[in-house]
Amino acid sequence: MLTIDKLTVSAYTIPTDLPEGDGTLDWNSTTLVLVQVTGGSESGIGYTYADTATGRLIQDKLRPLIEGGDIGNIPGLWKQMSVHTRNLGHAGIVAMAISAVDTALWDLKARLLRVPLCELLGMVRTSIPLYGSGGFTTYSIGQLQKQLADWAATGMRWVKMKVGREPETDLARVGAARKAIGSQAALFVDANGAYSRKQSLELAQRFAELDVAWFEEPVSSDDLEGLRSIRDRAPAGMEIAAGEYGYDLIYFRRLIEAGAVDVLQADVTRCGGITGFMGAGILAEASGLPLSSHCAPLLHLHPACSINQFRHAEYFHDHVRIEHLFFDGVPSPEKGRITPDRTRPGLGVAFKEKDARKYEKQF
Repeated sequence: MLTIDKLTVSAYTIPTDLPEGDGTLDWNSTTLVLVQVTGGSESGIGYTYADTATGRLIQDKLRPLIEGGDIGNIPGLWKQMSVHTRNLGHAGIVAMAISAVDTALWDLKARLLRVPLCELLGMVRTSIPLYGSGGFTTYSIGQLQKQLADWAATGMRWVKMKVGREPETDLARVGAARKAIGSQAALFVDANGAYSRKQSLELAQRFAELDVAWFEEPVSSDDLEGLRSIRDRAPAGMEIAAGEYGYDLIYFRRLIEAGAVDVLQADVTRCGGITGFMGAGILAEASGLPLSSHCAPLLHLHPACSINQFRHAEYFHDHVRIEHLFFDGVPSPEKGRITPDRTRPGLGVAFKEKDARKYEKQF
């Protein structure tokens, strides 16, 4: 048995390069909660994008369960974490805390075996396609157009923008985005649940006239009936997507059973880490749905190479900045795809502790 000797957790708050916003929320910083687990002279990393309270939960509740555990028994450790946090609620920061720890455990196991994580999980592809994601509601038209056009010019086949903050201006903004990218890329919109059901249906028709191919969270992702209604009535050629707020497999099953989406989304930093994300992939495959990953492109790269039904990964502007700032070895896109470095074990990256230190927050 290879024992996990130590778990440490830290948190970092990084300012955005410009003010960011979507259909329901504005923000000017992002907090990353980092977990490092050591054993057998190796160290694995995992992280989530959450509040510093998540770090405190990991330190107080999860660390005692993990230290002294068997790195060969990640499913058992995942189950222990879930059971011991039962009375705290399974969603929200509890799920994000488990996600960060689980990812670190998988990274450590792959490093101990001296293989890249994608090979440990089993590969069905050697690289994954990306879609550029940003286009925040706080951006000027010029900023929006430049960001999306730049992604399209690099070879990304899809680009996504935020809508929903001011519905009366959304058609003009989407039209400006379409003008900027021309026919180089498909255009996606994400309302983050900001619209009502009837607004969504009306705007779906209008967005289709601008060749919008993807409508993400037109209504709240908790409104499964509303998502199903919009999916049934959306124009041909427009996919309805949701799932980024799925914290467990039960939610994904309900989303699928409701017929609420054309494309299932899942986020490894929220849905239980690598273990949960691979489970979401199995559910998607069993249901005949494609799976698309939400944010955190670095963490999704290796498991996405191992999921049969995987469609594409979100190359989210804010997280891309942070991942390159905090880690050495982060792969860069080539012609709209990223490829894991299979000469490096685990996730293939190293934490740049000195660079990150100035952003550290106490909890």
